[in-house]
Amino acid sequence: MTELRTITPTHRYRNNDKLIGIGNEFWDMSERNGLAGIVADLDAGSGVLRATEGHELIAAGHEFINFSCCSYLDLDSHPKVIEGGIDAMRRYGVLDHCIARSRVQIPAMRELETSLGELFGAQVVCSIAASTATFGLLPLIASGHLGNGTRPLMIFDKNAHVSMAGLKPVCADETEVVTSRHHDLDFIEDMCRKYAKVAYVCDGSDSLGGYAPVKELAELQDKYGLLVYYDDSHSLSAYGERGAGYVRTHSPIKDERTITVVTLNKAFGTSGAAIVLDGQSKKTLRVIERFGGALNYSQLLNTASVGASLASAEIHRTGELTTLQHRLNANIELFDSLVRTEQAGSTFPIRLVPMSDATVIEAGRRVIEAGFYVSPVFFPIVARGTAGLRVMMRAGQTGRQIRDLCDVLVEVGAEAAAPLAGEAVL
Repeated sequence: MTELRTITPTHRYRNNDKLIGIGNEFWDMSERNGLAGIVADLDAGSGVLRATEGHELIAAGHEFINFSCCSYLDLDSHPKVIEGGIDAMRRYGVLDHCIARSRVQIPAMRELETSLGELFGAQVVCSIAASTATFGLLPLIASGHLGNGTRPLMIFDKNAHVSMAGLKPVCADETEVVTSRHHDLDFIEDMCRKYAKVAYVCDGSDSLGGYAPVKELAELQDKYGLLVYYDDSHSLSAYGERGAGYVRTHSPIKDERTITVVTLNKAFGTSGAAIVLDGQSKKTLRVIERFGGALNYSQLLNTASVGASLASAEIHRTGELTTLQHRLNANIELFDSLVRTEQAGSTFPIRLVPMSDATVIEAGRRVIEAGFYVSPVFFPIVARGTAGLRVMMRAGQTGRQIRDLCDVLVEVGAEAAAPLAGEAVL
């Protein structure tokens, strides 16, 4: 009998044995402690969630405030956004016209891309998700078809979101791929001196807090022609004039050397994603549409999502957006006055409260029992030994809710900060 061959993985770009072998233990503990797999109804008016299914630790009917939601401006429940989705369904009379956009598309998608293009002062191509956009774009960058025709050295930031990092092996089939330390500008410049073309892939706004050094990267773009691919999903709408996000607000390079992908699911409050481009030729746009993987499949934004996004875009053109941004920033400042984190002082709406691997699940359980939900984060979400509770701020949270949450966080091990003198309880 012929002996069957076994396969030894290379683990050059990913390691599922390590990823699942270590990470699953934390996920199992989270589920046992009622911190994962939760099913709950949302009262959009009060922001209260109510568990609909029982758990040995979290009973059915248990109420809690969600401090782990990315809808930073609460636009996902805005009446105009909801009505926008309904109105588009009525206007176009179809939920999902299921055909590749390069062949036939109904006017709804074109209407949205035109609106977002005007809003952000750029060319916009929409996608069903930011990860789908990334899956389509990064291999085209790797092959040189999106760029100046030269295959670049692809530098992935060590902390790049999994939606980008997961494309390393695909890009490596087209070009050379390396991983840099987090925002290692010296390494990036050294590679720019050695290679004819370099592309750097990173988050513009990191899911664990913080922004990319866009001005310093712009200097390298100007000096060497560096192409930078940003995922700026966490700052869209929450930051900048008309919600342009951190990258487009601060980067002076707004041409074909900068490509930005943003999700519409977070602070924008709807669904889908936008690829924000500057200076791309019509020929390049056709390459994206035709060869950008699922960007050109029959997996488009449905009409309700388009209508909701059109309504959100209109809110972005009004003073209401600025009001919501100010409320969010005030809530961030209040939190910083009560609990110390490394992100304190930043406008970024995420705070990571440090815990140990041994205590993070227990701390999360005590927080939800007290009526609040924050996400325990652990490997592979963060590096081993750097676990914590991820707190997400929103415009609609009240001062009372924030103060009460911070009291609980301090009880479970967070470091307290001195309260602001004369701060009123809201």
